[in-house]
Amino acid sequence: MNLKSLFRHEMLLAILLAIVLVILSFQSDKFFTVSNLLNQGRLMTETGLIAIAMTFIIATGGIDLSVGSILGLTAILTGVFWQNVGLPLPLAAAAAIAVGTFAGFVNGIIITRFRVPPLIATLATLALYRGLAEGISQARSVRGYPEWFYVLGQGNVLGVPTQLWLLLIAAVVASIILGYTRWGRTVYAIGNNEVAARFSGLSVERTKVALYTASGFAAAVAAGIFVSRVSTTRSDMGTGIELDAITAVVLGGTSIFGGRGTIAGTIIGLCLIQALKNGLSLAGVKGDGTIMLIGAVLILAILVSNLFERSGTR
Repeated sequence: MNLKSLFRHEMLLAILLAIVLVILSFQSDKFFTVSNLLNQGRLMTETGLIAIAMTFIIATGGIDLSVGSILGLTAILTGVFWQNVGLPLPLAAAAAIAVGTFAGFVNGIIITRFRVPPLIATLATLALYRGLAEGISQARSVRGYPEWFYVLGQGNVLGVPTQLWLLLIAAVVASIILGYTRWGRTVYAIGNNEVAARFSGLSVERTKVALYTASGFAAAVAAGIFVSRVSTTRSDMGTGIELDAITAVVLGGTSIFGGRGTIAGTIIGLCLIQALKNGLSLAGVKGDGTIMLIGAVLILAILVSNLFERSGTR
């Protein structure tokens, strides 16, 4: 892994984010306000948690397309366990998160034990878990949660959205694990050369299973926050969130081929995407235009990063 090129990419991305923030602040006087920025932090937390786990997976050369479906399945199970089964809400939420975590574990087993490529395996479970969510919900939503439950998704701690604190803590812990531990070095080694990592005695299969299990857990926790924020559960929750997470990770400098990436880059990429969505919306740009611009920014950032990386290896 070329740390110099990584930090260079992150610096370029941070500069791009600063430029975007300045430009968008001139498009609307509502954009660069404390209340709006904190609200955007609230809105990007679910994607952020998933993107942090996705960084580890993509750094190994894998991918997880099923996280949105796991989020939807966990969300609907939270309501079903509470309202239909009669479990106390904390226990219902914990049971739903356990199911979501197990779904991630199943992904890991399919990929490692049955040697199914991650793209194919998680594409299949994307359909499976979404189908389960829709079958369980029967197109019905669950509402009427107690007020205390909304603190997680709608409350504040010291003036900062509750879930934003969770995202910050998760980002710090993940950064330490990926950047400064033996397990983090194993992740990079698998991404650089899986065969060499296996011959070096590294626990490739166990690491992969753990990563996909953690991805399921992150999506399940994001589901709990999502339900608390929007005050209802529906089986279609999380549709498309996997694409937002993957975009943030790749934009942040994590190589889709593995062996390279940082949590800091992912967080900057996430902030850039959310800033573009919010700023362009306030400026009156329609959704299609926003998607096109985010795609253009992603391509530009990758091209510029690759140019600098090539120049640095000459």
